[in-house]
Amino acid sequence: MKEGSRSATALRFLKPYTGKIAIATVALTLTASAMLSLGQGIRIIIDSGFASGEQDLLTNSLLFFGIVAFVLTVGTYIRFYFVSMIGEEITADLRRAVFDHLVWVRPNFFDVNSASEIQSRITTDTTLIQTVVGSSLSVAVRNILMLVGGVILLFITNFKLSVIVLACVPLVVFPVVFFGRKVRTLSYESQNKIADVGVHVGESFRNLKILQSFNHEKLDMQRFAEIVGISVAVSIKRIKYRAALTAAVMVLAFGAIAALIYIGGVDVLSGKISPGDLAAFIFYAFLVAGALGAVSEVWGELQRALGAAERLIDLLFVPQVESKAVVASRTSVNDADPQTLKLTNVTFGYETRPGEKALRDISFAVPAKSMVAIVGPSGAGKSTVFDLIQRFYEPDCGKIFWGGRDLSELCLSSVRSLFGYVPQDPGLFSGSIRDNVIYGHPLATIEEIKLALRNAHCDQFIAELPAGLETILGEGGAGLSGGQKQRLAIARAMIKSPACLLLDEATSSLDADSEDYIGESLKKYKSHISLLVIAHRLSTVRSADHIVVLDKGECVASGTHDELLEGSEIYRRFAKVQFIE
Repeated sequence: MKEGSRSATALRFLKPYTGKIAIATVALTLTASAMLSLGQGIRIIIDSGFASGEQDLLTNSLLFFGIVAFVLTVGTYIRFYFVSMIGEEITADLRRAVFDHLVWVRPNFFDVNSASEIQSRITTDTTLIQTVVGSSLSVAVRNILMLVGGVILLFITNFKLSVIVLACVPLVVFPVVFFGRKVRTLSYESQNKIADVGVHVGESFRNLKILQSFNHEKLDMQRFAEIVGISVAVSIKRIKYRAALTAAVMVLAFGAIAALIYIGGVDVLSGKISPGDLAAFIFYAFLVAGALGAVSEVWGELQRALGAAERLIDLLFVPQVESKAVVASRTSVNDADPQTLKLTNVTFGYETRPGEKALRDISFAVPAKSMVAIVGPSGAGKSTVFDLIQRFYEPDCGKIFWGGRDLSELCLSSVRSLFGYVPQDPGLFSGSIRDNVIYGHPLATIEEIKLALRNAHCDQFIAELPAGLETILGEGGAGLSGGQKQRLAIARAMIKSPACLLLDEATSSLDADSEDYIGESLKKYKSHISLLVIAHRLSTVRSADHIVVLDKGECVASGTHDELLEGSEIYRRFAKVQFIE
């Protein structure tokens, strides 16, 4: 990605806060100016106050110091308040922007990018950026202002000594540039390694039962220690360069000051400059040296933040399913009445498996208010059909139609509003049972909720829970059995009143009674919606009006259960092995 694109994107987040940035900049300038004016105060006190022996001049000098201290206090408060606020708000904007962008990307992005690693970017990286923008950046700007102002005042105070200071600048700038680049590169790598730590933690705890069932605790501990060790090694390398940067700048800066004190002292003794001028010059020299040291130290933090920002901004350039402009140009589905769903010569292959096709020239139809079952061995491409119908992916060849309209020409939200999807893995969310049921229909009435729960055979087990609908579920629906999760997923799909229900082995975890009950509900639903089911149960297959048999991505047979038993050897063999009641 071009650096210009990253920079333009970064500036986009700063633009809404130009007013607050201006206030913070004024406060920064004010405090830096107040600090620089202290040097002149020192010169006045020494040359006019002490040298003259007049108490009034000393009092006025101290009054000047009091005013400067007041300005510093007020300016620091304003600077800290606005800069910290800007850091918080920009971080929140960045998190929202990345999340809002990623919910529109194609699911295949997460086929090659770990969700836990992306989560780490949105949390850890943004926290680092927040720290830098809300603190380190203002420190850097303030010290740069003092550095520039200090150098100018050095020349005003004593030209000869300032030329010596200027000659030392390249010696200080070189390590800042050299080590700064190293720190930035290592910071990017460090953030990636920290993300790897988060990925491992997330996977281990999400699959804790499997981990413990296979007695994998020690191996996981060992693997985690290795990942943490790699992360620490990269971080220590980054810290080493930062420490070397700071030390090099401080040694060079204060070495130059020592030389200046000697040369300036000789000039004072010879009467070329006054003691007050030397004191002011030394003050400015220390100020410049301290500013250089602070900038060099913060520079490492800024480089680290730039590495984190690059990782986040990269996510904003991940291609989305379709842009807002494309959405606006596409037509919507004006009604949700059942129409014929038709796949015509559909071919598709996943990007992660180049040269291999998951589906080859698939054609079949689901007439309105009918039930069609897809059967076949694992890996035949059954779930891929559902992914293509909902446009999680686009076919390489062929078309998918709803009522004669090409789904690729319709608005995505309209396409997905047609279908109620029940995946093989229920995919429940943390929160209450009510939250999960109304996920696709947030404005559902209590009557609609009760009807959906009753049709999905959920009402009985929910009634037995102490908090009923308000029962809080853990991640993935933790606390419920597999069958209860599946029934809730069915209720979630039913409550949105889809025109077509997509069931991906959605009854595989149900007991016989629940399956029979839901089977009756589906028969009632069939009178006013279409059903497309991936089935491994004989009872489901027998209820279907039509059956499509897939094998190795191809449609090898179709017909009713009895027709296929009669005329399809592969279906007969599959039914004998799979359809056991």
